[in-house]
Amino acid sequence: MNQSVYNTPNTKPEINRHILTVLVDNEPGVLARVIGMFSGRGYNIDSLNVAEVNNNNHLSRITIVTHGTKEVVQQIQSQLMRIVPVHSVINLDKEGRSVEAEVALIYMFLNDENKKEAYQICDFFRARKIENENNTIIFEIAGASERINTFIKDISKIALIEIVRSGPVAISSINKNNKEE
Repeated sequence: MNQSVYNTPNTKPEINRHILTVLVDNEPGVLARVIGMFSGRGYNIDSLNVAEVNNNNHLSRITIVTHGTKEVVQQIQSQLMRIVPVHSVINLDKEGRSVEAEVALIYMFLNDENKKEAYQICDFFRARKIENENNTIIFEIAGASERINTFIKDISKIALIEIVRSGPVAISSINKNNKEE
């Protein structure tokens, strides 16, 4: 094996989860351009949410969850800002305090043997029953991703389930009215 005479550290860059919020014009093709930037450069999107947030100005907020090193995420942010209808890109993990939530619908196949325990788990996690028909039931759970992951892990031990998740949406909780002088 060929080794260098120089002592170079053998460290891998730290890859972390990042939540980006992108404020864009609400017009056709904008989402495709944002997603095209990710796929064209080989970046992965773990979760994606889009909704109009300002009717008067026709603005939408795209919430993207991705993984990468600090440098890669900074590159993603600068490349997103080059897309014309993008107004701002904020890395909520870099900004500091933020609030994150998601919604999941859990379709459960229940019988007399597992129904009581399933209801106990749902009560514990404050999951809300939204439909009940025959031996199946659909519960809705909202909150932090980790909480939903734990609920899914616990309930899947006792019942066969199908899952639909929204993916996280997030917003900064930093007071934007306090301007430093």
